[in-house]
Amino acid sequence: MVGTWINVAGILIGALMGVVWKQNLAPGTQMFIKTLLGALLLFSGLRLGWVGLTSGGTFVSLLKQLALVFVALALGKWVGRLMRLQKTSNRLGQFARRKMESASPSNPNRFSDGFFVCALLFCAAPLGSVGALTDGLDGFWLPLAIKGVMDGLGAVSFAAMFGVGVLFSSVPVLVFQGSITLVAARWLLPWLESRGVADPLHTTAGFLVICISLLVFEMRRIEVTDYLPALVLAPLFAWWLG
Repeated sequence: MVGTWINVAGILIGALMGVVWKQNLAPGTQMFIKTLLGALLLFSGLRLGWVGLTSGGTFVSLLKQLALVFVALALGKWVGRLMRLQKTSNRLGQFARRKMESASPSNPNRFSDGFFVCALLFCAAPLGSVGALTDGLDGFWLPLAIKGVMDGLGAVSFAAMFGVGVLFSSVPVLVFQGSITLVAARWLLPWLESRGVADPLHTTAGFLVICISLLVFEMRRIEVTDYLPALVLAPLFAWWLG
């Protein structure tokens, strides 16, 4: 759970900065950090994808796994749309935006609004689910560390608006992401390894992290949340196809 603990620390540090200083970082500094985080995310995605694709050792196995992952992503997006995953995520974002617009020091619900808004935003981010999964399966905590910095930057602004309630939003993040990591490490990984289908999951996670990096760079609008079912479909397809 290294990645989750780093993520929690990022939220706590950012929230404390917002409560004490009540000001955001300079726009130039924010842009530099954003570019650096996007580059690190791109590296993380490429690393995950490369490890998964090249584990078979042959060019033919690489092509087969690449085709399987693309099919899983296409069907995963279809399943995600049926489940309205991205639309639900967008509604959560709109709810958070309305709460931020009504935030004021005199608001009696300031603490609870800060807690719920930040808990929803930090837990609903697709990088949280993907990063917690890779942390449990591979011990690769860098995606969650990057998310911790991003959440910390957001917590600075949120704490300036909502106060100390933002600090306590780190608890749901710890429970949510930590649970995914522990389940992946203790139960999912042994099942995947016993059937030899861990690599398609790593490759799919790598592609999703690359898509998230494109969102950070604002190069392309991708509905990443709709693709999350592909993380389930990819290893299942590999198991079914033998």
